[in-house]
Amino acid sequence: MYAHRVEVTLTENGSLTLNGLPFHAGEAVEVIIVERPSPVPLQDPGSLRGSVIRYDSPTDPVAQQDWEALR
Repeated sequence: MYAHRVEVTLTENGSLTLNGLPFHAGEAVEVIIVERPSPVPLQDPGSLRGSVIRYDSPTDPVAQQDWEALR
Protein backbone atom coordinates (compact mmCIF):
# COMPACT_ATOMS: atom_id res chain seq x y z
CA MET A 1 0.00 0.00 0.00
CA TYR A 2 1.28 3.45 -0.88
CA ALA A 3 0.24 6.45 1.22
CA HIS A 4 0.43 10.01 -0.06
CA ARG A 5 -0.12 13.01 2.19
CA VAL A 6 -1.47 16.30 0.88
CA GLU A 7 -2.45 19.35 2.91
CA VAL A 8 -5.08 21.57 1.32
CA THR A 9 -7.53 24.23 2.45
CA LEU A 10 -11.22 23.90 1.72
CA THR A 11 -12.86 26.52 -0.45
CA GLU A 12 -15.74 28.67 0.82
CA ASN A 13 -18.33 26.24 -0.53
CA GLY A 14 -16.64 23.26 1.14
CA SER A 15 -15.15 21.84 -2.07
CA LEU A 16 -11.82 20.09 -2.16
CA THR A 17 -9.67 19.67 -5.28
CA LEU A 18 -6.65 17.38 -5.40
CA ASN A 19 -4.23 17.75 -8.31
CA GLY A 20 -1.00 15.98 -9.23
CA LEU A 21 -1.60 12.82 -7.23
CA PRO A 22 0.91 9.99 -7.80
CA PHE A 23 -1.76 7.44 -8.81
CA HIS A 24 -2.88 6.22 -12.21
CA ALA A 25 -6.30 6.73 -13.75
CA GLY A 26 -8.64 3.91 -12.82
CA GLU A 27 -6.81 3.00 -9.59
CA ALA A 28 -8.98 2.61 -6.50
CA VAL A 29 -7.89 4.90 -3.67
CA GLU A 30 -9.19 5.61 -0.17
CA VAL A 31 -9.65 9.21 0.93
CA ILE A 32 -9.67 10.10 4.64
CA ILE A 33 -10.30 13.70 5.66
CA VAL A 34 -8.78 14.78 8.99
CA GLU A 35 -9.02 18.28 10.41
CA ARG A 36 -5.60 19.72 11.13
CA PRO A 37 -5.45 21.21 14.63
CA SER A 38 -4.35 24.79 14.94
CA PRO A 39 -0.85 25.11 16.38
CA VAL A 40 -0.88 26.27 19.98
CA PRO A 41 1.45 29.23 20.38
CA LEU A 42 3.92 29.08 23.23
CA GLN A 43 3.02 31.46 26.01
CA ASP A 44 6.58 32.34 26.98
CA PRO A 45 9.26 30.25 25.26
CA GLY A 46 11.97 31.59 27.58
CA SER A 47 10.10 30.87 30.83
CA LEU A 48 12.40 27.95 31.82
CA ARG A 49 15.58 29.83 31.09
CA GLY A 50 17.76 29.91 34.19
CA SER A 51 15.45 27.61 36.19
CA VAL A 52 18.05 24.81 36.63
CA ILE A 53 20.43 25.71 39.40
CA ARG A 54 22.45 22.48 39.53
CA TYR A 55 22.39 18.82 38.50
CA ASP A 56 22.80 16.16 41.20
CA SER A 57 24.57 13.12 39.67
CA PRO A 58 23.38 13.69 36.08
CA THR A 59 24.88 10.41 34.79
CA ASP A 60 23.46 8.07 37.47
CA PRO A 61 20.80 5.54 36.34
CA VAL A 62 17.18 6.57 36.81
CA ALA A 63 14.59 4.14 38.24
CA GLN A 64 17.09 1.28 38.27
CA GLN A 65 14.96 -0.58 40.86
CA ASP A 66 12.12 -0.82 38.33
CA TRP A 67 14.03 -3.04 35.87
CA GLU A 68 13.06 -6.70 36.42
CA ALA A 69 16.21 -7.96 34.65
CA LEU A 70 18.39 -6.38 37.31
CA ARG A 71 16.62 -8.12 40.22
